[in-house]
Amino acid sequence: MPAMPDLPNPLQLPHLPIAPVLQDRVALVFGAGSSGPGWGNGKATAVTFARAGAIVIAVDIHAAAAEETRALVAGEGGRIEAATCDVTNSAQVHALIDDVAARHGRIDVLHNNVGITAMGGILEESEESFRRVLDINLTSAFITTKHCLPHMLKRGRGAIVNVSSVAAIRHTYPYPSYEASKAGLNQLTVSTAMQYARQGIRANAILPGMLDTPLVYKQIAAHYPSLDEMRAARAAKTPMGRQGTAWDVAQAALFLASDAAGYITGVCLPVDGGLTCGIGG
Repeated sequence: MPAMPDLPNPLQLPHLPIAPVLQDRVALVFGAGSSGPGWGNGKATAVTFARAGAIVIAVDIHAAAAEETRALVAGEGGRIEAATCDVTNSAQVHALIDDVAARHGRIDVLHNNVGITAMGGILEESEESFRRVLDINLTSAFITTKHCLPHMLKRGRGAIVNVSSVAAIRHTYPYPSYEASKAGLNQLTVSTAMQYARQGIRANAILPGMLDTPLVYKQIAAHYPSLDEMRAARAAKTPMGRQGTAWDVAQAALFLASDAAGYITGVCLPVDGGLTCGIGG
């Protein structure tokens, strides 16, 4: 596998001024760590939510990853807690969510960012791998939503933001389990949105396209001769001619979680530089 690239120091990354649109909201971010050095979608979203005034609960299966995100936010003066949880374990998720609700009095935002890939077509992938990808990418969102909804319904409001993928609606690589799991996540989002729209609960999904994130380097880079060729190939697929970043996903998540999106629910929003509209140059 190609070596991981040198990525910018997180504290040196510029960011847009963010209005306090989530001031004092309690935001649960599942998958809030990065799978490697640099900025993953969950880490960037946790930081962005905190910059917008939220009280962030940064949850990851890896304690060190959650703690890294907590330290970054705390270093900026934001309000954040780190927690460790296996999102495929309903009992763990239930206990965590109930504890957060009991201590903070509510849960305003649920952000599901957990996901893995398994490269290879149907003949190459094992049944065990296929089930594992669906369990982590799709069943986990069902579990977190199931246990968050009662707390949101008590207050008559809540925003759920799921991170899906353009792979849910078009073929990108030979990884059918990933594509199927994300397609399922899209419809889980829509189903949730429609069932609870009149109870003040909004549910939307983000469909990232070609992003330059640690997960890509960890799980996809090995399938290219070099990192430069991988970056060039992924950029060429996008009409904008470049890859996006975790910050692009984070900004979309902030909008969907905020009252600015108060009349938006059941939407699967591509954040893809036009990938789903056409082909690269």
